[in-house]
Amino acid sequence: MIMNKLRYEQFFIDGHWVDPIERNTLPVINPATEQVIASVAMGSGKDIDLAVAAAKGAFPSFSATSKTARKDLLQRILNVYRRRYDEMSELICAELGAPIKLCHNAQTAVGVGHLEATIEALDAFEFEQKNRAGDLILREPIGVCGLICPWNWPINQIALKVFPALAVGCTVVLKPSEITPLNALLFAEILAEAGVPKGVFNLVNGDGPTVGAALSKHPNVHMVSFTGSTRAGTQITKDAADTVKRVTLELGGKSPNIVLDDADLAAAVKANLNHCFQNSGQSCNAPTRLLIPANQYDKAVALAQDLAERYRVGSPDQEGNHIGPVVSLAQYNKIQALIKTGIDDGARLVFGGLGKPNGFECGYYVKPTVFADVDNAMAIAQEEIFGPVLVMIPYRDIDHAIAIANDTPYGLAAYIQSGNVDKATQVMRRLRAGMVRINGSDIGYASPFGGYKLSGNGREGGEFGLEDYCEIKAVSYPES
Repeated sequence: MIMNKLRYEQFFIDGHWVDPIERNTLPVINPATEQVIASVAMGSGKDIDLAVAAAKGAFPSFSATSKTARKDLLQRILNVYRRRYDEMSELICAELGAPIKLCHNAQTAVGVGHLEATIEALDAFEFEQKNRAGDLILREPIGVCGLICPWNWPINQIALKVFPALAVGCTVVLKPSEITPLNALLFAEILAEAGVPKGVFNLVNGDGPTVGAALSKHPNVHMVSFTGSTRAGTQITKDAADTVKRVTLELGGKSPNIVLDDADLAAAVKANLNHCFQNSGQSCNAPTRLLIPANQYDKAVALAQDLAERYRVGSPDQEGNHIGPVVSLAQYNKIQALIKTGIDDGARLVFGGLGKPNGFECGYYVKPTVFADVDNAMAIAQEEIFGPVLVMIPYRDIDHAIAIANDTPYGLAAYIQSGNVDKATQVMRRLRAGMVRINGSDIGYASPFGGYKLSGNGREGGEFGLEDYCEIKAVSYPES
């Protein structure tokens, strides 16, 4: 297996695999078996100093490379990634617990999609142009970037950060999640095999309070891009404040799905459950609040119950349509606590609930759960559960639905189902969310990913992702 070949106890710094300055390891747990599958080195501030120094040393030459040279580099990375595609799926399945079919069709596939979109965006990106005043406007790489990634869609976020940074000429230090670090080790091997110049890409494993904080505070890091919890994003922003570096954040969500009264109710409920339960509910943009017209509510609840009863939980390494475990014991306990809170607060448990599914005494498996009669003020309607838990809320009219949808500290995504696209578009314009998906459509790889309010700032993907890694320089010339 590929896991046996990875350099668990080393970091990738300045083009080489190197030992950590201090020996400290953390076990990686397979969430389906609760068994240790690897022990990875955990870094320190001293390791970050070495990685940042390497990135700083590589920046002058790499930032001066041509757009064509960087496109060629990205294409080489794409070629190697495709060749090692199955290895990546195997690793994500083992460390995250995502079913192998989901890993192959989505978790690993997004690396290809984002890389192809980055290459296309770079091809069209203007680094120099004249403005209306006749001044020259330059977009230049911002410098050394600290990239801090989550565990739930690990390659997705690595791709959305590393590829745009390299595309514009930045150098990077990557800190993947310590919960799912193995895919990042393979990612480093892919970049090395593709010929990324020494110091341009560096990887240090570690936890947020140690390695993440060292990156955020480092005076020679010019930008930090973070994806994860709002709590951690707030701390990173504070850590970065003293050095006035740019901080971009992609944080939590509690996305509403408004089913309008002219929608196909059965199709809307089915699609919502599929999306909510995908990846065991561990997606920041999942539609976890299902808003239904009051006069169709009872029917929708019955549909949701019937569909939830058909959901299957299964081992991640088995082919088929099922959901796997959640990523860790801590995540399992958090979800259980919020399910109990929902019950205690008076929400009606339609299906699922506390404990593990029958037959799954081992592993961090959660019952697919549906709550009805939820008040939007309840904790389960306001807090990001990050598990396969759906809350259903009735609404009186469109104004009421929009008020409920916007009544959240988050603003990452929203969903609308309607038999009339023009009607859905009118509702869309009133929603405070960075992404709105109408009638089962999806946001493309080249489109901006990000949100309003506590869901963060900045955007990832396509040309918007490239812009976040650029500084703007205005140059004026005397009139001739």
